[in-house]
Amino acid sequence: MRVALGVSYNGQAYSGWQSQPGGNTVQDHLEAALGRFATHGVSTLCAGRTDAGVHGLMQVVHFDTALQRAPFSWVRGTNTFLPPDIAVQWAQPVPDAFHARASAVARRYAYVLLQSPVRPSVDAGRVGWVFHALDEQAMRAAVQHLLGEHDFTSFRASACQAKTPVKTLHRIDITRRGPASGHDLHGCTPCYWRFEFEGNAFLHHMIRNIMGCIVAIGQGLQPPDWMRTVLQARSRDAAAPTFSPDGLYFLGPVYGPEWGLPTRTAAYDWLP
Repeated sequence: MRVALGVSYNGQAYSGWQSQPGGNTVQDHLEAALGRFATHGVSTLCAGRTDAGVHGLMQVVHFDTALQRAPFSWVRGTNTFLPPDIAVQWAQPVPDAFHARASAVARRYAYVLLQSPVRPSVDAGRVGWVFHALDEQAMRAAVQHLLGEHDFTSFRASACQAKTPVKTLHRIDITRRGPASGHDLHGCTPCYWRFEFEGNAFLHHMIRNIMGCIVAIGQGLQPPDWMRTVLQARSRDAAAPTFSPDGLYFLGPVYGPEWGLPTRTAAYDWLP
């Protein structure tokens, strides 16, 4: 039988999702825990790989097994053998035709950014950080240039293995949470920004490279139309440096209703 799992994790301690010889990846720990519970080797396939330091709030994986267990037994049993910063949120049997990556019609990410004159402490590793105040109107104007189907070579890491740099961004939402007025001595009102991205697929480092450009525009270092110039250049050298992985969250894939899988999990309701 084929089983799908929804998995959440804090990525700070791990070398990304994908299994590596050193064994310190989320996939390595998940497969080890599944193997101990199932008492046989388990190999998983995921909806979207994440880099070192990036978090997953609804990573979806599938695996095949001959073991018959109730869905919640997979949740409770696997979590028994997982470290505290990785947890299976749900489990569900799926048809053999289901594929965690290939069946996804879209993917969603969020970047959470702290705007503050003081670096994060309690939130360290869970949010990005910017010292200067950001111009919301300028950032909203800038991201409009990215919507739709484009060649995103300018935002692609050199190690990217995607077959094509052409991807489609369906939406980019920007929200702000924090005091609406009042400034500290440095002229920067502490608040949280949330940037949510949905697209058919993403390139390696694509969102972090886009975030570097958004922040540069928000700080007034570049005009909003610079985003279009960077996009059209189709050169990584044209864009801003890659932004920190700390505030990046994989919110999960989007599947058609025919699979009957959860569309979200309460694990990310706390996000600003």
